[in-house]
Amino acid sequence: MDVLRTPDERFAALPDFAFEPRYIDVASGLRAHYVDEGPREGPVVLLLHGEPSWSYLYRKMIPVFVAAGMRAIAPDLIGFGRSDKPVRREEYTYAKHVAWMRALVEGLSLRSITLFCQDWGSLIGLRLVGEDPERFARVVVANGFLPTAERAVPPAFRVWRAFARYSPVFPVGRIVASGCVTKLTPAVRAAYDAPFPTTKHTAGAREFPALVPTSPSDPAVPANRAAWAALGRFDKPFLTLFGKNDPILGRADTVLQKHVPGAQGQPHERTWGGHFVQEDRGEFLAERVTQWMAPR
Repeated sequence: MDVLRTPDERFAALPDFAFEPRYIDVASGLRAHYVDEGPREGPVVLLLHGEPSWSYLYRKMIPVFVAAGMRAIAPDLIGFGRSDKPVRREEYTYAKHVAWMRALVEGLSLRSITLFCQDWGSLIGLRLVGEDPERFARVVVANGFLPTAERAVPPAFRVWRAFARYSPVFPVGRIVASGCVTKLTPAVRAAYDAPFPTTKHTAGAREFPALVPTSPSDPAVPANRAAWAALGRFDKPFLTLFGKNDPILGRADTVLQKHVPGAQGQPHERTWGGHFVQEDRGEFLAERVTQWMAPR
């Protein structure tokens, strides 16, 4: 497997992101980066980002969790952030992404996890929950879902998929900015661009939209449907905190709330924010989660 690593100097002096980099092997010759802040004995909050962002998306939330005595872990998915980046798009599959993150969770011996996931972080994270529910204590979903190819795909998603595959340029910082309701500064947009110094580095980011299972014949559908069925039996606390200004996923929370038993009676909320609601309302989201997790 031909793999690239983004030079460390690309991550120097990023705004509000002075966290120590940590690494773990998730497959032979494949290294994942993760942020790991807070007391090791504290409750674990696992923060999974989506497309085309990286753990930088959680920089506003991590300090809130740490101040509350929690251990905040924010991995970079393979192909993103400081994690290794296979060059060939064919190396990226849904099953591999799930396996890579499962290897990280098991390699760090994480248990009693509170999962916070968004976008592709939900596609991966909810699979992990469905396949190993005993490892998770509670789940928070923000602007995400688990697709099973049983619902129509919005036209906007088809446009996005075509753009990711065929556009000669893939301006990650501008893409993230377009999914926010706040205006990102040039320095923040540059931070989202940092992991991708060349076109070759963007292979994983470009491939993600094509991996969303939209047809019953997609190879990921059987595993996703099994995980969805398992979520239908998940009775631990399950919370949705969605940015209501997201035109594609802003109302996917309703289906999750109806399907997951643990979602009943929880303080779900739609808040002012776009698809990348962590960027728009990071501190607010983290405070809501810490309040929700507090003993009653």
